[in-house]
Amino acid sequence: MSFLGRLSAGTVSLRAMSRGLIAAAALFCATSALAGAYQDFFKALELDLGPTVKALLDRGIDPNTIEERRGDPALIFVIRNGSPKSLAVLLESRQINLEARAPNGDTALMVAAFKGDRDAVVALLDKGAEPNRPGWTALHYAASIGNDDIVRILLEKSAYIDAEAPNKTTPLMMAARGGYNGTVKLLLEEGADPSVRNTLGMTANDFARRFADVHHEPPPSQW
Repeated sequence: MSFLGRLSAGTVSLRAMSRGLIAAAALFCATSALAGAYQDFFKALELDLGPTVKALLDRGIDPNTIEERRGDPALIFVIRNGSPKSLAVLLESRQINLEARAPNGDTALMVAAFKGDRDAVVALLDKGAEPNRPGWTALHYAASIGNDDIVRILLEKSAYIDAEAPNKTTPLMMAARGGYNGTVKLLLEEGADPSVRNTLGMTANDFARRFADVHHEPPPSQW
């Protein structure tokens, strides 16, 4: 190859190398920017900085981004964290997935019910969160902590009162297990079936009797 030919080939190689370096630098900058935005997003959610969360969403952050440490979607993260302003902002996003799940399968509504967060439960239901699903439900969780207010709210939104967990446990059984006789009474008044048995053959009354000593309250003599 002539000197001019070698020079021309070298120039082409340098140009290709330059383009590769530019592309790599651009990718690095984009990756760094995304990492920074991710950190800013979850810090804003943690500190409940509603306007900052809104600004980040407007810049293109996915409202369903997963928090790396625990694996929760942003919607569940703010409920666990107790960030009502951030929750309100996320719920206004058209891209928000109300049924996104935590690694254990819980939805945002279930987490809110378990935490006894009435405002979050109402906000999620108003946006269309589904109270009924196969397996454990928000009603199970509300009954398990004896939160009659949330139990009523869920029932008003057509939560299935005799929903069965994978082991056939019902909300009534969860209330009985916890010794929440007021919640038991409420569920019975609303039509819960006390004769249902779980996979161990236990009824709600069996749960109440088994855990009566733990709660220092006698179970109802008959339901």
